[in-house]
This record gives sequence, C-alpha cells and structure tokens, in this order.
Amino acid sequence: MKLHTFKIGGVHPAENKIAAGKPIENLPLPEEVVLPVSQHIGAPATPVVKKGDKVKRGDRVADAGGFVSAPIHTPISGTVVKIDTARTPQGMPVQAIYIKSDEADRAADAEAMANREKPARTEEEIAALDGKAIIDIIKNAGIVGLGGATFPAHVKLSPPPGSKAEIVIINAAECEPCLSCDDMLMRENPREIVKGVELLMRAAGVNRSVIAIENNKPEAIAALSEAASSVAGIEVMPMKVKYPQGGEKQLIEAVIGKEVPSGGLPIATGAIVQNVATAYAVYRAVVLDEPLMDRVLTLHDGETGRNLRVALGTILATLVPGKEPEKIILGGPMMGRTASTLQTPMIKGTSGILLDSRYAHRRPMENCIRCGKCTEACPMGLEPFLISTLSRLQDWDEAEQQKIANCIECGSCSYICPASRPILDFIRIGKGKVMAAMRARAATAKA
Repeated sequence: MKLHTFKIGGVHPAENKIAAGKPIENLPLPEEVVLPVSQHIGAPATPVVKKGDKVKRGDRVADAGGFVSAPIHTPISGTVVKIDTARTPQGMPVQAIYIKSDEADRAADAEAMANREKPARTEEEIAALDGKAIIDIIKNAGIVGLGGATFPAHVKLSPPPGSKAEIVIINAAECEPCLSCDDMLMRENPREIVKGVELLMRAAGVNRSVIAIENNKPEAIAALSEAASSVAGIEVMPMKVKYPQGGEKQLIEAVIGKEVPSGGLPIATGAIVQNVATAYAVYRAVVLDEPLMDRVLTLHDGETGRNLRVALGTILATLVPGKEPEKIILGGPMMGRTASTLQTPMIKGTSGILLDSRYAHRRPMENCIRCGKCTEACPMGLEPFLISTLSRLQDWDEAEQQKIANCIECGSCSYICPASRPILDFIRIGKGKVMAAMRARAATAKA
C-alpha cells in the first residue's frame, strides 16, 4: 500500500501515545466555568451578558467580534457572577465571563446531558439545508479549528471572490507525539464524523473529500473506512507516519500533490482543510443543534494517559489533582506552549495537557556546528539556523527577505539540532515582529 506524505523535510519523534486505546471519559460538568472571550484566531468575542444574568446551557454569552471571530456559549446553566480578567496559561490577562451554577441549574443540566444525543433536526430537514444554511449553523455554533489553530470554521468555508473549493481535506493525521484524542474520537464516533464530513462538503460545494489518517492508527482507519464505504465522494487515505504531517500545507501536498504558494492561502490549491474533531463538532451543531461547548483532550503524564471530554471553561487544575507539576505543556511536545499554571480555563484549542517529566528540561545549549540538519528537517524549505540568527540579531528586514513569515513553527529544527539550540524560540520572536510590520504596512497602504 502506498502511503502518502509531503516531500520536503520532516522528522519522526518518539510517538509516546500511551493514551491510544483508552476510551474517552466524559467528565461531569463543573459547577463554575470561566469563559475567555478570546478562544480563536481573530477578533475577540463581545460579551452579550452582564453580571446577574441567568443563562442556560448552550446559551450564547458572547457574540463574534468580526468576520474572523466566533461566538462563545456556556456549557452550564447558572448565573453570571462577573465579567472580569482571567489569565491565559502564559499569564497574560484576557477578558472572561464567570458563570456559577446552583442545585436547580445542575439538575436541569443533568437532564439536558441525558438527552444530548437526541437529534434536533430530522433527516428531511437536514437534507433541505443548502450550503449557506450549513455555514450559518457552523458560524452560530462557534465552531473553530480544533487541531489547535482555532481558525473560525465558517471563514474557511467562505473563500474570497475568485477562489473555488474543489476538495475538503479532513486532517486526522494527529502527528503530534503523546496526543490520542483525535484517534479515540475516530474510533468511537466514526459515523458521526462521516456525517460531519458530508455536511462540510455540502457547505463548501464540493463532491470530494479525503480523510487523511497516519498509518499508526489502524483502528481509526478501519472504523472510518467502514463508515464512509457507503458515502459517495469520501475517501479514507492512510498517510506515512512523519511529523509535521498534520501541517495544513504539508497535508495538502501529501493528499493532492499541490503546493500552497508562498504567502498564499490554501484555497489557492482548491483545498479546504478542517480537523477531524471539527467535523465531529459540525455534526453536533447541524444534527443535534448543539454549539461548541466541550472538546476531547489527552492528559499525559509520562506514565499514564487519559482521553477526556471536558467542558469549555473548566479550570485545568481540577483535572490534575495534587501539586502543580514541574512543567506544563498545553498541546503536544512539538508545537505545544509551556504554561505557567494550571489555574487557567479550558478553551477551544486545548488539545492536550502534557506533564511528562521527560519534556521538563532542555539539554545544555552548545555552539552551532553548521551541520545543516535543521535545514534538512524544515518542511517549508527554509534555513532555520539563518533566520533564527537574524532574529537574535534583530535584523527584521533580512529575516523578512528570508521568508521567516513562512515558518509554521513545527519545531522540527529545534528537535533535530544536535547542539540543542533554541532555534524555534528565536524564530517565533522574529516572526511576530516581521508579521506585525507586514500588517502595519498593509494597513498604511489601505489608508
């Protein structure tokens, strides 16, 4: 069997997927949630509630703050106790909505949870929905990319004038080490995911979709293949195990053999990419009329692993009893971000909590030996050692010329470096500076 993959670069870190095969545990709803209004790429959502307001599970508590934005919904019934500052995992202040439930609220939510799998729309009503209606449902449900990027799903499904989608690619690669939440979601909910893919195809106006899954998930491949066998236009494509297979540009190249132009959008290739968990959320929004209020994550401490379905706004420390660990990474070990505390709320992009002590310390940094391994590993064809040095020297103009903005921050360069240099750290700083300058120039040009 031919296994598809991208052509340039890539690495194969130890998989450490000890949570693979562990059934998803549905955690009870918390008595209190903290809902940051910034849970997605783009403009923060705008609160539509105030202190003292009563809300029910599923109510919208914040509206999208622009086209590239997404609303926020409460996963619990209760009372808005305040709208105040919360801290991100990195300690930055953000506006958030605090909601607390009482005994009556919890009783109502228990009844709602018992009936949550009951369809809200009939097959006839779903069949009558056109693409625009599906996109509107997705938008109003607050669905974003659940692979970690959190780009609002309705925006991807609304390409700019002159662009036309030809294929919907479902990113089910889950190439990050340690994470198994997508794997288990596919094993346990294949028919719901396939229905979500069908709806995404209709929303995008295409008749072809590929569900791309790395070959280290045979159970997921078998489950999705069976579920999609009677659905026209949907193909399950096994992929070679290579990181960062789940990168949007790398996945497009692997599936359809086209490269996203430098500085261009994926739609330039005719492809729209959505995460497999996003497809599942689309199913729940359209069929069950349920907005995005929870998600599955992997909790991994190096010795044990669990896959948990957790309500948005849940304080992460409640998932990890005892004292805070030596180091916390939210996401996977390659692209995840270090967190300063677990006293922070669960948000839409939280795909994992990594507490593995093996990732707690970096090796001592040594001098660059000019081996070129970082360049060989870069899936974007960049020269990481060069743009990292330019960033360290604050030569932003030259860093822009060397296409630092094309970096996808996958971390392959830092992973492969025998001198343990913090290549990606400097690149992230430089990329932020360069992209801010690019946005400022664009704004000036429009004025």
